[in-house]
Amino acid sequence: MRDVKSHIAILRIDFHLPAAQSLKEKRMVLKSLKDRIRNEFNVSVCELDGLDKWQVGTIGCVMMGNDRRYMNQCLENIVSLAQRHNGLQICEHQIEFI
Repeated sequence: MRDVKSHIAILRIDFHLPAAQSLKEKRMVLKSLKDRIRNEFNVSVCELDGLDKWQVGTIGCVMMGNDRRYMNQCLENIVSLAQRHNGLQICEHQIEFI
């Protein structure tokens, strides 16, 4: 068995949805974004914070692999995709490796 170094990368995105007037509107925008992220990047995605707030929240993405540089680029591409997503404004994002 080879000795392979593996990494776990975590992306946290804090966002604002200024046009959302209900939790239903927020969930529609987030479901669309989460589905698109899963399909394009094959990562795990979930809503982490702000579950009961209409216009703010946090999503997290996690991936595991052996190429840290590739993983970092994928997570940066997810941030770019989220920045282009309609109705969503990114307040802050953070990438962490463990």
